[in-house]
Amino acid sequence: MKIAQQRYYLFSFRTTLMYEKTMSTFSEKIERLIHSGKTDLEKAENGINLCIKTLSKLQKQVNQDDFEDSQSEIDFFKNIKPIPMSYLIYFTEVRSCELQLPKAGNSHKVRFLKKEIKKINKFFSANNSFVHYMEQSHNYLNHQFFSRKGRKNFSLSPSINYYQNPEFSTSHDMLWAKVQALYRYIHYIREKLECLKPGSISEFKERQPNLLVWSGGKTDLIELIYALFSSGHLNHGTTDIITISRAFEDFFNIKLNNLYKTYYDIKARKGERTKFLNQLKILLDAKLNKDD
Repeated sequence: MKIAQQRYYLFSFRTTLMYEKTMSTFSEKIERLIHSGKTDLEKAENGINLCIKTLSKLQKQVNQDDFEDSQSEIDFFKNIKPIPMSYLIYFTEVRSCELQLPKAGNSHKVRFLKKEIKKINKFFSANNSFVHYMEQSHNYLNHQFFSRKGRKNFSLSPSINYYQNPEFSTSHDMLWAKVQALYRYIHYIREKLECLKPGSISEFKERQPNLLVWSGGKTDLIELIYALFSSGHLNHGTTDIITISRAFEDFFNIKLNNLYKTYYDIKARKGERTKFLNQLKILLDAKLNKDD
């Protein structure tokens, strides 16, 4: 029994390391691509190729080792595969938008982008129940949604522009990926509209937070973002570091370039590496003691 358990833990550890290495490499390349000086169309083309290569690599790993139990399978199709899959869908949508966007006349471009917003809203309306299920972090249908043994009535029809293999898909993993992709796509559309028609971005935000500007160092903010990412407290650990950083950019009206380079600079610090977090703890302790 002990030998069997040791083999199981060794298998799980080895498999987890493989996925982590693949996803870490993917995230670093995606971050560099997003913050590169390339055009949106060039980013989309390069991003599509990167996503397909990553998905192909993950599929080979699954084919080679498969899953030890149903929970590890659910975790993979809910939390791991949808990350590159969502970026593939996102970059495909961006590429399509860039190619179809009218070449002249800002009014024509704005009209086209507003139609894209309507399409996105229509998608979310049609899949409202599933989006609510995921955003509420429910799990009672996970065995149906994210297991290959679950229901086979695929919620999202395969498209020639997307990567799908029946042996590497569940009934809802691609739908979940598309939900995440369209959240990113909304961000892209809003930025395009703001460039074409300054002030128009407020038309498409249901809730506009009070204007907050991050007045500290960017390195401090990135340290905080990585701490929250590491905690797994955002979307139950299913959100990637880029999505979190984008949310902070929107909320604090700031641009965070060189995310991974800054992270490695933090790792390379000698002595106290989490300087900002330690400082926050000291300041909060001081306030608590003062207010006693």
